[in-house]
Amino acid sequence: MNYFRITDWESAYTSDAYVVGGDRWPAAWVEPAQSFRDSLAATSRAKLDLAYGPHERNRFDLFLPAEKPKGLVVFIHGGYWLELDKSYWSHLAAGPVANGYAVAILSYTLCPEIRLTGIAKEIAAAIGTAADMIDGPLMLAGHSAGGQLATRMVTTTSPLATTIQARIRHVVSISGLHDLRPIMKRSMNEYLRIDAAEAMAESPALLEPAENVRLTCWVGGAERAEFIRQNALLANIWTGLGAATAAVVEPDQNHFTILDGLTDPIHPLTRTLLSD
Repeated sequence: MNYFRITDWESAYTSDAYVVGGDRWPAAWVEPAQSFRDSLAATSRAKLDLAYGPHERNRFDLFLPAEKPKGLVVFIHGGYWLELDKSYWSHLAAGPVANGYAVAILSYTLCPEIRLTGIAKEIAAAIGTAADMIDGPLMLAGHSAGGQLATRMVTTTSPLATTIQARIRHVVSISGLHDLRPIMKRSMNEYLRIDAAEAMAESPALLEPAENVRLTCWVGGAERAEFIRQNALLANIWTGLGAATAAVVEPDQNHFTILDGLTDPIHPLTRTLLSD
């Protein structure tokens, strides 16, 4: 009998060191993101640095299709709740925008200035503000730590207003972190300050889905084993709690290239996100 046990939690949740050329991210996203913002701004289809709260990073960018939007996609970035901002991800709006949807890409206050509970409240405020601007259904997408934040929004203890929750058609967690307890074992927890109580309160895998949730967990086949496990974990648990769920492993994609699908209007990831 072969047993598997994690003894190196840093390695288990570190992606760039295990990808050839992995150190080129996130810098590799800067130019395509800027180019996309510039192209939409040139046609007055980019509304940048919109405020949703009082803090410096309470800002989002809104990208608009050529015609009246069919609905709104909200993208929540990763970076272990410690790094990055909305400026790295603008080009990921390309696929949904080409299909006629508006896309909001958020920044939020980072740890250690804030706790994860506070970030969830900021995300709810951002979604509410963007949703007030765009009619129609809502789709939420989040990558890595953003996957935790996106799925947190559709739990029974969500900080989202019930009227906003009722508009959510689909949630896609991309390489999401759905159980925070392993992250407590990493050295970065000195800055995240996740304790047992917060892990229980903020881990989607330890919470119940709200009514009528449809969830897709999407991960790359070349990712670290823990991301693949966390991807399957939430879909498995929420299926048993009444949600409609799917777990997808996209072959050959790593923790960074897994996002490329959102730039393509006909890629399965984009089509899945926007599906009825």
